[in-house]
This record gives sequence, structure tokens and C-alpha cells, in this order.
Amino acid sequence: MCGIVGYVGKQDATPIIIDGLGRLEYRGYDSAGIAVVADGCVHLRRDVGKLANLRAKVQADPISGSIGIGHTRWATHGAPAERNAHPHISMDGEFVVVHNGIVENYLELKHDLIAEGVEFQSDTDTEVIVQLIERFACNGARGSLTEATRKAVSYLRGAHAIVVMSRAKPDELVAVRIGNAGGVALGLGDGENFIASDIPAILEHTRRMIFLESRQMATITADAIHVQTIDGQAVQEDIHNIQYDPISAAKGEFKHFMLKEIFEQARSLTDTIGGRVDFERGEVLLADLNLTGEKARALNQIVTIACGTSYYSGLVGKFFIEQMARLNVEVDYGSEYRYRDPIIDAQTAVLAITQSGETVDTLTAMEEARSKQATLWSIVNNMGSQAMRISDGFITMNAGLEICVASTKAFTTSIVDQYLLALHLGNLRGTLTSEQSRQYAFDLGRLPDLVGRALETEAKIKELAALLYHYTNFLYLGRGINYPIALEGALKLKEISYIHAEGYPAGEMKHGPIALIDDQMPVLCIALKDALYDKMISQIEQAKARGGIVIAIATEGDTFIASKADHVLYVPETPPLLSPVVAVIPLQLLAYHIAVLRGADVDQPRNLAKSVTVE
Repeated sequence: MCGIVGYVGKQDATPIIIDGLGRLEYRGYDSAGIAVVADGCVHLRRDVGKLANLRAKVQADPISGSIGIGHTRWATHGAPAERNAHPHISMDGEFVVVHNGIVENYLELKHDLIAEGVEFQSDTDTEVIVQLIERFACNGARGSLTEATRKAVSYLRGAHAIVVMSRAKPDELVAVRIGNAGGVALGLGDGENFIASDIPAILEHTRRMIFLESRQMATITADAIHVQTIDGQAVQEDIHNIQYDPISAAKGEFKHFMLKEIFEQARSLTDTIGGRVDFERGEVLLADLNLTGEKARALNQIVTIACGTSYYSGLVGKFFIEQMARLNVEVDYGSEYRYRDPIIDAQTAVLAITQSGETVDTLTAMEEARSKQATLWSIVNNMGSQAMRISDGFITMNAGLEICVASTKAFTTSIVDQYLLALHLGNLRGTLTSEQSRQYAFDLGRLPDLVGRALETEAKIKELAALLYHYTNFLYLGRGINYPIALEGALKLKEISYIHAEGYPAGEMKHGPIALIDDQMPVLCIALKDALYDKMISQIEQAKARGGIVIAIATEGDTFIASKADHVLYVPETPPLLSPVVAVIPLQLLAYHIAVLRGADVDQPRNLAKSVTVE
């Protein structure tokens, strides 16, 4: 959960940046740093821990200048330490960078740079960015900070928000956004301009803002902001006027919180992974789980308890844990669990998944498990909640505040938390080889970028919603690990558009639901290129034969499926275990746009509450 603030203008940048970071501290608190340029030098201050530590360091050893960048960090690569805190500086001391995101190919870039003689000062992936900028500044950029940055970012894989500063350009910042790892808001002032990863950091200074889209970059001076694509084509900036009230400020450029939270998922997934994965060793750190190797090996089953969307998340997690840790997993509704005599004991771990941590059905199920001596774990988003407090160990979602009643980013982050748990258990139980662990970790590191790419299909989904919103019944089909995503897609449509929708395992269609299919029944099929692809094609053909309107969620490059389905929504090719996180994105967007077209209250749908606290 990293926060970025930048300033160029006439005022002293230091207090503006530090105060802005204070408004973003919820996004990162393992370290913080600031860099300003003055008198031809970069002045850098960094410290571990909360922002108060950096404030104290700057007070004791002041720095000032009219241009600067700052950062609060939630670690992805490299432990919390001053040497790993942002901003990062190039080997020659000229260039400085702050960054949100994961450089998927940082190891190969780092090895190449080391071979060229670069001496790295940190353990982070971010440092490769600033060292690449130095390389290109000395080789072909002709003194242009923008060109050096453009060349450097062309080598990066993954989703990123980046801000660059140079001591040789004391009146210029460069900002870049690639994918959806984090936002980049550019604030327009009078003889001064601002950069932030989120609106609240700079709202007291300006309400006029430009939001960078994916694969755009901006050159920012005190008097101008020039936006262009990473390929160098000029972009006409859209200036947004943000109302000065908490709700409008929180929504930013989005019409509803739900849409904002859908688009925050690449960033929330980065935050969920951050600080927990050693990508080189394929190991996971979950300190709050309080799990030893001995305890992990003593387990003979896991029971996941949850309600609603969290229940469907647990169904996905079952695949992770059974494959990686070779433990049997049962998934139960929290509301039903205590009304029988479940067979669990001290060798059982009961995993509760709850965004709020206060859902009464889940809490009572946890009490039932406690009475039978089971180990209690929880995956929660609300820090300090009841579920967290009564657990023997917990994993936080790190999704950030989720305001819309219909859950989106808490769903995907809870899935990733279970992936982390499965990998951790697999390592502790000895069911994974080192090579397997590293591959699983590498796959996870790619996920935020893949989700960001899936979000880029919104325009086509909006067009499709206009063709579908008047239908009153939908059928969602999936198989294997994507069957729970069919359930979740149908739930989202029900929750916010009030359209009747059902999710089914595709193989069960001929055991009943096929009787409902006709030309008034849209059938949404999750048909990714995986081991069950041929089976899903068969289900699509059966639905088409009965007049159904087939919408397929398919893998990019699959041209064959276009001859079978009426409409195709493509998502990037994704490692099979992680495909549910990517496949659910178009379903969330489709439900949202259908609900908007139907005039529904998207953020607060009728009869629903964010947390169910009474039985």
C-alpha cells in the first residue's frame, strides 16, 4: 500500500510532500522517505516505520527545495529497512525514483545491470528502474529526462506508477502509469503543480486534476503539464474538477464506489502480496498466522467457513490448498455450520473468511469450532475486528476501505490470501519442491498486471451491457476452479441489478438448468484455455442449440471460440490456478454497467448491508 506525492513550484516542497504523505499513510507504513533538489544536489531523507519517524528525522536534519518527491512504503521486495525505503537514487546520484507496483522481470534486469558494473544499494525491485534511467540518460536520451524514462520503462514488465526526478533538471518531474497498479493524479495549481497516487494527498492545494491512463506519461513543470503516450504521441488532457467534500473526493474520477473499487484491484492485490513473498526462494512470510512447521504437518484437514462472496472465495481457495499443501479442505456456509455436529478436532484448522470480521454467522461458526478444539484462522480486511481478535492466527486482505455493499476487491484479495496460505503450508509441510515454490511465487507476482489488463476491457463490456440489461434471467456456467466464479458473477448481477441469475457447474447444465435455456436466456460461460476448455466448448454448443444467447469469457488469442459464442470478452492468459482472479473482472464490470443502465442504486442495493451483524 504505497503512497506517492510530488511537487514542483515556488513553495518549499518538503512540508507539502510530508503533509501529503500523512494523508496517504494508510497505504504504507513500513518506511517513508523524501527527496528534494536544491543547489544542484539531491537531498534525501528516509527512515523505517511510520511517517512520524521521517518527520522527526527531517526536523532534526532539515532539507528544503522547490521540487521534490516522497513515498510511504508497504514492502514488496526487500525487508523494511532504510536502505529499501523510497526514494531510490541512481549510482551516480543524479536520478531519483518513487514507485508503486511490482517489476516482474527485475531479477533479469538486475543481473544485466550488475554485469554492466552497476552496484545496487537495496534489495528492491524498484532500484532497477532508476539504474535503467541512468543507463539511458548516458546512452541516447540526449539529456532528456522524459526520453531516458521512456526508454527505461519500455523494459519493465508488470503494472507500475512511477515518478522520476533529476538533479540536472531542477524544474521538472516525470510521471508514468503502466497498467493499473496504482493511480497517478496530477494536480494543477497557479505556478505550481502536484502529483499524488490518491486525491486526498493534494486536495487541499487544488481541485483541478488530470488522471493518467495506462501507458501514459507526463512531464510536469511549475507552469505546465504535458501528457503523452509511452510511445510518444501527444494526449489531450481531460481536466476534472473534484468537489471539496469527503464523498466526492473519495470517489475521484469514478461515478460510483463500486467502479472505483473494481479498478483498485490491481493495486489492492499488489498490497496483499507486498512484504509477504520472497520471489527468489518461493517462500511466504505470514507472521500473524503463528504457524510452525510442526503444527502445519500435524494438520489433517482445513474447514473454511464464510458467507456470500467470501464463501465463493473459499471454494477457489480449496483448489489452492489441496494442490499445494495436499490437505483436504471443506467449505461451509457460516450460517449453517453450527446447526449440525461438525466432525473436527485439534488436528483441524478452521479458516474464517470475512471482509468485516464482524459477520455474526461466521463468528458463531468460529465459536463452534473453538468448542471442538480446532485451530482458528481468519482472513479479514477490518483490522482489530472480532474475527481477528478471537483467532489463533490471521491474514489481512489489505484491500483498503471497501464502501460499496457488493464486494469486489475484498473478494479477489481474499483469494490471493488463500494462495499465500497454500504456498506457505506447502513449504512447511514439504509438499512442494523448491522449483515448484518459485514458480508459484513468480506466477503470483504477475497477477496485478494481468488484472490491470483485464480491466482494460471495460469499454467493450459497457457496449455489451447495453444489449443485455433488459433480460430478466441469466445463467452463469463454469467448471473446475472457475465454477465458483460463475457463482460469484451471478451473485454480483443479482445484488446490484436485481436480475435473477444462477451460477452452475457447467457439467450440471444437462441435469436440469438446460430446460430453462431459450432465446430469452443469456448464458455466460467461463471458457478459458485450460484443461477443461473442450468440456466448456461442448456446453456452449449445447446452449446455442437451444437458442441461448452465449457470452464467453475467453483467453486472449482464442479465435475459435468466437465461432461458437454470440459475444466474447477476452482476458489475458493467466496461470490456471490464478485464472479466477482475472476471470471475475469482466463479470464485475458487466454487473456494474447493467445495474447502471437499469437505474439501480449500485453502491447501496436494496435490502442489503455491508456486514450482517444479526442472525
